Amino acid sequence: MILKEISLFNFKNYEQAKVSFGPGFNGIYGENGEGKTNLLDAIYFLCFTKSAFQSNDSYLIRHGESFCLVKGKFEFEYKQKEVSGGIEKGPKKTFTENTVKYDKLSDHIGEYPAVMVSPYDMTLIREGSEERRKFMDGLLSQINRPYLLNILKYRKILKQRNAILKQFDESGFSDPHLIEPYTVELIKTGKEIYSERVKLTEELGPIIEEQYSLLTNDKEKISIRYRSDYDKEDFEELFYRQFDKELILGRTTMGTHKDELVFSMNDRPLKKLGSQGQQKSFLIALKLAQYKILKETKEFTPILLLDDIYDKLDDNRIKGLIKLLAGKEYGQVFISDARPERSAKLMETIGETSRLYVINSGEIGEMAD
Repeated sequence: MILKEISLFNFKNYEQAKVSFGPGFNGIYGENGEGKTNLLDAIYFLCFTKSAFQSNDSYLIRHGESFCLVKGKFEFEYKQKEVSGGIEKGPKKTFTENTVKYDKLSDHIGEYPAVMVSPYDMTLIREGSEERRKFMDGLLSQINRPYLLNILKYRKILKQRNAILKQFDESGFSDPHLIEPYTVELIKTGKEIYSERVKLTEELGPIIEEQYSLLTNDKEKISIRYRSDYDKEDFEELFYRQFDKELILGRTTMGTHKDELVFSMNDRPLKKLGSQGQQKSFLIALKLAQYKILKETKEFTPILLLDDIYDKLDDNRIKGLIKLLAGKEYGQVFISDARPERSAKLMETIGETSRLYVINSGEIGEMAD
């Protein structure tokens, strides 16, 4: 899959811009604050119907304007498609494919697979378990439609069940029979989610180890492990025992919304003991493993978005990264960087399938050879 062209209207700091991209490596150069990350986010927006960085859609609209619009032309092996995503203040969001409007935005997920690596992704390593569950859900939702539907269903049931528990708490009256249908459905849906996450972790593990080894020249041993309440053989019995505790807390205390993905380095917690360079290397290996799984499942190359990728990496790790990216297995790649000489060096390594662009105050231009 290749993004041939993108057009921006009132998207973040871009008033209006249009640019065509090459099928290989596209280097995006510009000083900090000029719009490098915003351009990558616009591509991400086309693929996922949302920003990689902003939870509030209204923040994607250029200051002082009432709407924003992003259009993209994608090329697959045998066909071309046009995707358009717009936001009006409110915010109201609409997406179309070949001018046909999606009834549900979730129908778009997985059709245009992409992987983003940015400094903001360090929350995957350093923050709480919710970030790592989002990673699993994001990957599985792109390759497994039933999983996406199950996640949406689980969240809805969980919200309803928690609302009933809160009502019990506020009213002082509780009846387990009233909440039973939600409990049964939550346990059933959670079990299906758990099963797919187990499979994903088993598939991810060896690929992450391989990518990390190539990136660091076997400096450290890393691993991932999935931990869930469903690991317990008597999970259902334990779940039902939580009812009195749930009444006090007003929320569901067990389930896949409590799962954890544990990252380790040399059999010790990466989150606590890994250096910034080691954590960044692990993150890159994790995202490249995500890319490989998407590519294998979709049977075409996703888009790879690398924002400020060199940050926190020493020279040896940068060399390992460049060597990895110069391989033949990656399709269209976008790399942002504030240092043009570093981008140019990478482009030289990649060869004739590379292009370098410069961004200045929301204006995008291609740099000549």
